[in-house]
Amino acid sequence: MATIKDIAQKANVSPATVSRVLNYDAGLSVGQDTKRKIFEAAEALNYTKYKNKQKKADQVLRLVQWYNDEEELEDLYYLAIRLGIERKAEELNIQLVKESLSELSDTKTDGIIALGKFDAKHIKTLKKMKQPLLFVDYDGMSAGFDSLVVDFHQAVDLVIDHFIKEGHEKIAILAGVEFTKDYHNEIADPRLRLFTERLRQLKLLNSQYEITGDFTVEGGYQAVKNFLQSEKEIPSALFAASDAMAVGALKAIHEAGLKVPADISVIGFNDVSVAKYVTPALSTIQVPTEWMGELALETMVQIEKDEAPVPRKITIGTKLILRESTLQTN
Repeated sequence: MATIKDIAQKANVSPATVSRVLNYDAGLSVGQDTKRKIFEAAEALNYTKYKNKQKKADQVLRLVQWYNDEEELEDLYYLAIRLGIERKAEELNIQLVKESLSELSDTKTDGIIALGKFDAKHIKTLKKMKQPLLFVDYDGMSAGFDSLVVDFHQAVDLVIDHFIKEGHEKIAILAGVEFTKDYHNEIADPRLRLFTERLRQLKLLNSQYEITGDFTVEGGYQAVKNFLQSEKEIPSALFAASDAMAVGALKAIHEAGLKVPADISVIGFNDVSVAKYVTPALSTIQVPTEWMGELALETMVQIEKDEAPVPRKITIGTKLILRESTLQTN
């Protein structure tokens, strides 16, 4: 694992600044550019796949991003996928045109990678561009488009199985709330539905343990803080829908005078680089985000060369990474 010092050297900042940024220290005043350098350095140092460039490919691909620069820094999931796409494009010598949904240009490209969450109107807009289209982290199969998605079902089972193995019966979820751009349509968190279904089967479901918040550190912090200040019974285990939310939850739990994992075990989702550096280090569901980005680029190249007769859906598996936030100590 890359150290704080390694990241500081790559980002050209002090180790103290790196530590405070990776722990989302609200009292630290640094610019967005500095934060971005630190987060990107952490991702790069914790993803150790390097290849030589291949011969030039006469291709130009469009990357349509759902998150803007500021939102990427609030939840590093999409930043990590984007970095994977960019690295693979550089490796294959493919020109990448990066645009937002609201600023699509007339630039001629050979295909479109749409990264993020989209609604019917967005899909209609992208479809009008009449180019091969791949959705990443969104299931566009019903609309007739190729998609690259995460296996949430497997992930939720991994979390619940581990909590049960630890002897937990009071299991809570911190689910995410988000909306599509422009049209502000709410996007249901599939983890909440799958979590509810599984605990109902196990006869462990307790609706008071369903907590929701924004997919940010602050969103997780406020949601868990409000829950712990209520008179509801405290769960012994908490599953957060993103690592960013989990980091906020850790802060709220600490402020409430409770200990992780002695009082509440916590598992996040994504295994972004900061999960290793928070205190306690965060157990999490690992999504191979950078590799997912690379696979997206490779899949788009394949689609552009040889269009399939039917849309395909590639599902990315996950695994549980255990760290101090769930490992009980004597």
